[in-house]
Amino acid sequence: MISSSKLKSVDFYRKIPRDLTEASLSGAGLSIVAALAMVFLFGMELSSYLAVNTTTSVIVDRSSDGEFLRIDFNMSFPALSCEFASVDVSDVLGTNRLNITKTVRKFSIDRNLVPTGSEFHPGPIPTVNKHGDDVEEYHGDGSIALSSRNFDSYSHQYPILVVNFYAPWCYWSNRLKPSWEKTANIIRERYDPEMDGRILLGKVDCTVEVELCKRHHIQGYPSIRIFHKGSDMKENQGHHDHDSYYGERDTESLVAAMETYVANIPKEAHMLALEDKSNKTVDPAKRPAPMTSGCRIEGFVRVKKVPGSVVISARSGSHSFDPSQINVSHYVTQFSFGKRLSARMFNELKRLFPYVGGHHDRLAGQSYIVKHGDVNANVTIEHYLQIVKTELVTLRASKELKVLEEYEYTAHSSLVHSFYVPVVKFHFEPSPMQVLVTELPKSFSHFITNLCAIIGGVFTVAGILDSILHNTLRLVKKVDLGKDI
Repeated sequence: MISSSKLKSVDFYRKIPRDLTEASLSGAGLSIVAALAMVFLFGMELSSYLAVNTTTSVIVDRSSDGEFLRIDFNMSFPALSCEFASVDVSDVLGTNRLNITKTVRKFSIDRNLVPTGSEFHPGPIPTVNKHGDDVEEYHGDGSIALSSRNFDSYSHQYPILVVNFYAPWCYWSNRLKPSWEKTANIIRERYDPEMDGRILLGKVDCTVEVELCKRHHIQGYPSIRIFHKGSDMKENQGHHDHDSYYGERDTESLVAAMETYVANIPKEAHMLALEDKSNKTVDPAKRPAPMTSGCRIEGFVRVKKVPGSVVISARSGSHSFDPSQINVSHYVTQFSFGKRLSARMFNELKRLFPYVGGHHDRLAGQSYIVKHGDVNANVTIEHYLQIVKTELVTLRASKELKVLEEYEYTAHSSLVHSFYVPVVKFHFEPSPMQVLVTELPKSFSHFITNLCAIIGGVFTVAGILDSILHNTLRLVKKVDLGKDI
């Protein structure tokens, strides 16, 4: 057994009897200063421990082969109809996807970008296999030639007015012409406009009646519109888009479609309408065609991490477009790359790394408006985007864990005059390099070591200063006593 006296011999902290110690004002002052210094240094050390320390480096992009990049977008086109608006994706590896609809939504808007109805749900435009009769026999004009002077009177005179808006230079319009005129003759024989009065077929030359075609938002030729008592807007789901015919264009199919339209209208209900043609008034319950035909396109697409393009244009496999009448002016609400961060996550990211996140949506809020006219006709708007990936990782137990990744980009835009149908192109080019931000957490043992060093150091330095001050005061007193003697 080790005696207690031997244990006391290894005591590092031997006590001095209280009656042998002496308190002083200088010691009290230094004690207060030392205590304040300890509290201040403790706070500084705690703040340093809680702060996030990072290192930033530029390395080769670590994305795996075959990894896809998500592109989110929300854009408004005040002069591009949702009827033909198409979102296409292509890249340098040969990918070419046309008219993506699965992850894209369209909403009709007016020229002030205000929604005019619910979501546009026409689905993809059906493929027309029969663009006319196999044997093109011309049977004379059976349809009525309409102009801006007589269009309204005819559209309000007949319960159903089916109009072929065409252009003489259009290949598809010329293919349709024989079957359309033949159909008009057949319908005229079956449903005499004077005796029956339920349906009439007409036609409009859009190269002559330019303003009339603009008023009805004709962007592709030929466009077959169905007017119900003066309105060509669908009531389905409340949207304000034209009721269009997208079926086959041979005589048999056209006649069958017209028969379907007439079948829903009783003959007796419209005999009185023919008796009073001069006093015919517009039904106030019917909505007139909207002044403009615009479209808001939103959604996302997934692309490979190689240079490519997202193209928005007017597209149809069975219609022709007049480049001078297509305006792709647009306003960008969002165009970003990568997964969308929540508001809380984005604010936290900005708090930790203020220099990150400033350019993740560089085009947001930008407008690219082209005034339509002869000078500004056939204008394609192109955006060139160079993308840089930023990856945030943290070290835990010597292992690297990815916290999040963000994509920022630079943008340069230009307006290009072209002979082709105007489009909007977003050329994107991912950088082969990426920015790697590594979080370096501090160990708790390091914090405790620094804390002990602060307390011990301040206590020791304060003791040394107190000793120096106390001995100096004693020496001064001795000198004073020697002078008095």
